[in-house]
Amino acid sequence: MSTISETDVKTRMRALDLIKENFKRLLDELDKSGKLHLVFPKRTLSNTIYDQKSKILLLGPDIQYRSFTDINEAKKFTQTILMASIIYKALRNNEYPTIRDLFYRGKHTISYTSIDGKKVSENSWDDQRESDSVIRDLEVFLNILREDLLILSKEKGKVVGNLIIKSGDDTIDLSKMGHGAYAIEPTPDLIDFIDVDAEYVLVVEKDAVFQQLHRYGFWKKNKVVLVTSAGQPDRATRRFVRRLSEEFKLPVYILCDSDPYGFYIYSVFKAGSITLSYESERLATPTAKFIGVTLTDIFGTEIFKEILRDPQIKNTLEEIAKDVLKLKSKEPYLSIEERRNFVIKAKLRDIERAVELVGYRVAEACIGSPEYRSKIKRKEGVSGYPWFLTPEWIRELCIFFYTTSKLEIEAITGKGLRFLADIYIPRKIENEDWID
Repeated sequence: MSTISETDVKTRMRALDLIKENFKRLLDELDKSGKLHLVFPKRTLSNTIYDQKSKILLLGPDIQYRSFTDINEAKKFTQTILMASIIYKALRNNEYPTIRDLFYRGKHTISYTSIDGKKVSENSWDDQRESDSVIRDLEVFLNILREDLLILSKEKGKVVGNLIIKSGDDTIDLSKMGHGAYAIEPTPDLIDFIDVDAEYVLVVEKDAVFQQLHRYGFWKKNKVVLVTSAGQPDRATRRFVRRLSEEFKLPVYILCDSDPYGFYIYSVFKAGSITLSYESERLATPTAKFIGVTLTDIFGTEIFKEILRDPQIKNTLEEIAKDVLKLKSKEPYLSIEERRNFVIKAKLRDIERAVELVGYRVAEACIGSPEYRSKIKRKEGVSGYPWFLTPEWIRELCIFFYTTSKLEIEAITGKGLRFLADIYIPRKIENEDWID
């Protein structure tokens, strides 16, 4: 009697058929023209575009040709064929390799004699970054997520809420996880949602804050699907959130630290990442909203009015986003005393990361610290991400540069867990106090 689930069997057969079909075309082309090459979209920064309509990162139109007979491409070509054959064998043998397994299975030394008669030894690949890149090439070539090739990765994200799912042959009630939570499996497309009773999805960057909200019963009281990415989100968590948004039309709110790294985590959920732009349509959630923590939650908007008293700053910001002066005013959630206790001074690396998000023009206009202003080094091509060049984000990042301040989510719980769960989050949602 087989212990492998029926879902895995079907997925395995689809993956095998897909690999056979694509590489048979390769052989047919060889028989027909004598040429042996792979053709797929370029996975490069220059070929990554932000689609204003869909609000996600996508691969552009540039095509890459990888030929076996081109000396500059032969190694990459053979690496791609090698990786495809390893994955194909794993599928046929009912295995579930990890990306680390695939690195070791393909790592070997090839010895040969060069044209000048010297003996040469060369590895199929030298480190896992190289083999991982080949796997991503195969995803693009086959137009399939590696998870659908049953390649596994470490579970990272967790979820709890009024959901009933089917994973493999088992039905799991995610409202009955005790004090724990369901670890989002690395193959989220193989999950069937049996029942979802929720009004929205709340993604919490910090696992510790997720645990606090879970133990407090926040998701029960508010009919929420509570998710944590435990830092930078993995692919499975991003896909799980996208499915909830797309299939059940649930609003998605992201709760992160008030610093450039928290802002970027939100960005990855919403628009995708450059590395995986070829999968943004399946991984990104363009309707996701940043619920906090924002700099205006900390300082209110009076400080921004103070910044704008400098006509040069005002003119610069108006040129970048004409509506930045029309944004609504708001009061801070923290008192002056609480700000003094909870706010952390940003370091140079925080400032540099924020520059990457919004570009030099905003940074140079708003940085108040002469020390940081003198240390910022210009890098070619850094102009900010388009989705951060909106009035709301420009205001937030300008306040960040001006105050050189950041705040962790835990500072909000420093006012008490009840404040976070019963006042801060519900009020921000009710008042639509978010950044889209």
